[in-house]
Formats: sequence, C-alpha cells, structure tokens
Amino acid sequence: MDFLYYILTGGLLLLASPFILLRALISSSFRNQLKERMTGASLLPKLQNTLWLHASSVGEVRLAKTIIAGLIQEGETRPIALSTFSPTGYALAKEENLPNVFRLPLDFPIWLNPVFEHIQPSQLILIEAELWPVLLRQCQSRSIPVVQMNGRVSEKSVQRYGLFKAFFLWMTQAIQKFSMRSATDADRLQQLGIAKEKILVTGNIKFDLTTVQTENDLQQEWKTDKTILVFGSTRPGEEGPIMEALVELRKEFPNSVGVIAPRHMRRCREVEDLIREFKTDYTLLSQQDDLSNWAGTVLLVDSLGKLNSFYKNATVAYVGGGFNPRFGGHNILEPAGFGTPVLFGKFMSNFEEEAKLLTQSGGGIQMQNIEELAPNLARLLKNPAECQKLGELAATTVKTNGGALRKNLELVR
Repeated sequence: MDFLYYILTGGLLLLASPFILLRALISSSFRNQLKERMTGASLLPKLQNTLWLHASSVGEVRLAKTIIAGLIQEGETRPIALSTFSPTGYALAKEENLPNVFRLPLDFPIWLNPVFEHIQPSQLILIEAELWPVLLRQCQSRSIPVVQMNGRVSEKSVQRYGLFKAFFLWMTQAIQKFSMRSATDADRLQQLGIAKEKILVTGNIKFDLTTVQTENDLQQEWKTDKTILVFGSTRPGEEGPIMEALVELRKEFPNSVGVIAPRHMRRCREVEDLIREFKTDYTLLSQQDDLSNWAGTVLLVDSLGKLNSFYKNATVAYVGGGFNPRFGGHNILEPAGFGTPVLFGKFMSNFEEEAKLLTQSGGGIQMQNIEELAPNLARLLKNPAECQKLGELAATTVKTNGGALRKNLELVR
C-alpha cells in the first residue's frame, strides 16, 4: 500500500505544482512559509537519538511546552526537537525559545527523509490529533516508536476515517500507544479498529497547564482595580456581540474594561475596524510596554503567548469558538485553572469532556447562543460573591482532574 499511496500523492503534488508556484510568485508570505517548510530541520544543528515532538498550532505548542518542561524536569537526556504545522504555532514556539524548532515539511518522502537523517529521532510524540500518513509510515519502516499523546478523536473523524478503515489502520500501524484524553476518545478509536491493548486513557494534560506555569509565562501582571473581562480565542462573528455587551455593561459598570484576543493574529486589523464602528477607544497590546498606567476601555491582544496573563487577572472570561460546530471550541481550562469563571458556547467538540466537567461543577457556564453573553456577564458582575464561588469551583475542577502529565511522562520513559 505504501507504493500506491506514494504514487497517488506524488501525482497530486505534480498536478498542484503550477498553482503552488503561481501563489509563491504573487504572495511573499506564502513564499516565506514554503521556504520554512522546505528547509525543514536543515537549519538545526545535526542531532542524534532525538526525542521528536510534533504539534500543529498554538494550542498544541502550549501543550508541547508543558511536556518539554516536564521531560527536562524529569531528567530527559536526549536532545528534544519540536516541529509545528501552522505558521502561528511555529512563531509561538520560536518566541517561547523551545528547543530545536522547525516547520514540518510537506508529507512526502523527498522532503521528510532529510529530516529523519538530520535529527535521527529515537522516538516520535504526536500531540493530540496530528496524523500524517507518510510521516507515520517512515517511522514504521525505520522502527521508530510513536506515541500519540493527549489524543482526541472527534465524531466527525470517526465518520470520515470509518469510510476508509483499512487506510486508517495502515496509517497508524507505527503508533505503539494511543494516550487518549477521555474514555469517549478511546471508544471512538476502538470503533475504528485500533486494538484495545494499544489504547490508554490518561486524562487531559491541559488540566495540568496552570500548575507548571513559570514566571516568564505571566509577564503581563496587571495591577489595577478595574473589572477585567477577557474574551479569548475569539472567532469571526463573535467580536460584534462582544462589543455590544461591553458597551452596554459599561453603562452600569463604568470601571470595567474588555480584553479581546482573536484566535488568529491575522484578524487583528479586521477586529480593529469593528471596534471603531462602536466609537470605542482601544489600545493594541504591542504598543504598551506595561499596563500600569493604561486607562483605556478595550485592549486588543495582538501578540502571541500573552493570553494566560490576562486570564489570571480576569474577573470573568469568555472563550470563543463554541458557537460554530466547524470550530469546536477552544481551551476553557486555561482561565478555569486560574480560578476565573468561564463562559463558552454549545459546540465544544474539541473540549467535550472538559465542558461537561466545568458545567456540572458550576465553574463554567455553557450558553446556547451568543446573545446570552451580555446578560450572563451582567449577572456575574452584579453578584461578586457568586462570581467568586464560580471561580473557586472552576479551579477545583481543574485541580481535581489533573495528573495526566505525570502519566504521559511515564509513558515516554
């Protein structure tokens, strides 16, 4: 099957090559991304016996940072390398000074083989849902053990892979252990034909993120008496209702300020234009050396890796991506871990178990539509005791469900 797959994908790449070249000619950003992918690991020092982690984007890179910190603390002696898929994940990994960072090349032997030769991995850790057929088959042929860590499988993935179950089993043959976030994820893997003995349920490492924060993670300490409302990982269609809620809330709570952090930095200009429509003053975080003297109304977070600092100081947090099934919600555990009450939408396929736990404990409020945002915020601001109680319940939920990091570090060993 390997040969047939390589012939098929090679043919598709040849067909797509004129379009790739044309886009590279007219787009400098695409050209730079292509260059990052093609150079792969070649700019790194030559490594041996490497522990290779692969993360897709920003959320997985944050998870990788936690895993790497745990590995080093446990005395890992192998060199560690981290590959990413998205440009934002790559930018964050570089900004966080994570070891030996590179962009994963296109999933084809001609580009992947030099990576294997250059870093000579002894083990590969795939974080969450990153499954690349050629990468996995190359590990299989080179006898490199693979672990999927903090694994998740959506219902949509079960339906998609279920149509090609033989292909899925062929692709994942190199994975020796599937370390899954929940029993639901483990059951879905078994539906796809993965043997029960290869599957472990270790819990979600994201419950451990706030317990391993360092001082460098929380540089944006905000010494203020203002009521801070944080809107994190916002998606298209959410910033309008957020601004409507902020404008309305400030009539009753003039001491409140809004912090808006779009999921993707490239949308900041679009969000700026929207804020202007509400005739509200705003400040870009990148233009502030510190916030000690800032007295604005809305702060737009246009820098990567800063969101947790604001969650820690927030009175209430809203985490976006939960009102569109295509997005599936974002990490609601980050604010909850800091003892901040968290609001989120109804489509949380990426954080199914976490949404359930936070809702059941009372530490999180799951809304059916975004129009519920303003009244829920108003209710919490009018009832500080309730707001504090929700925050305590959120923190307790995260703490109670921690421990997955330790189990996964043992699995790597």
